[in-house]
Amino acid sequence: MSTDIKNIKKQFEKSMSDYDKNAVVQDLTASKLVIELLKVSSDFENVLELGSGTGLLTKRLVKSIKYKNFYANDLVEKSKMYVQKFVPEVNFICGNALKVKTAKKMDLIVSNAMFQWFENFEKAVEILKTNLKPDGVLAFTTFAPSNFKEVTEITGLTLKYKSKEELENTLKNKGFEILYSEGFYEEMNFKTPLELLAHMKHTGVNSLSEKTWTVKKVKEFCEKYSKKYPKPILTYSPIIIIARG
Repeated sequence: MSTDIKNIKKQFEKSMSDYDKNAVVQDLTASKLVIELLKVSSDFENVLELGSGTGLLTKRLVKSIKYKNFYANDLVEKSKMYVQKFVPEVNFICGNALKVKTAKKMDLIVSNAMFQWFENFEKAVEILKTNLKPDGVLAFTTFAPSNFKEVTEITGLTLKYKSKEELENTLKNKGFEILYSEGFYEEMNFKTPLELLAHMKHTGVNSLSEKTWTVKKVKEFCEKYSKKYPKPILTYSPIIIIARG
């Protein structure tokens, strides 16, 4: 799968109108993240959400915590319109999450289903820590290497996912204390491989690089998928981590 910033932006921008009704697993991880975060604290003066998208996490978060300043970031400018429905006074910053600059240090940096796009997680953690207050909290969800394993078996394509243990070790090496960590599996069933591909498209994930996504390739993929998986299935492997800096 491509981690080209321009392509990621393009795919997510195209999927926004259909995202919420298709992002079943992402909605689940957002819910679980907030539940576990509240066990740590419900009061964060300055909050930065990375990859705010359609506000799937935002709407759950702002109903549950106390905050003074809420910053939201996304590659797609249109995300601001969605987030403002839940946080009218949001400080929205469009662009690469690792280039976000705020005047204040954050008490909480939070993100749902976005960290898997970081090509260098170690470097990302270093950068994010500079934006956190001492003892600030980093709370995020991402996915393990077995995510979309069926698609990977057919195409050989995947993101550079990190295991839960690798994520934990990196955070510890960068001076974070792990407060909560969980990995689990969610399976989604589809009527046809084409329906599965549509699901991935509507959640902003393109299983093949844009250059090779042709009618012929789609047909070949569907034939291979049907042969290997008579009942089309797609496995998600979410990870939830909450750490203190």
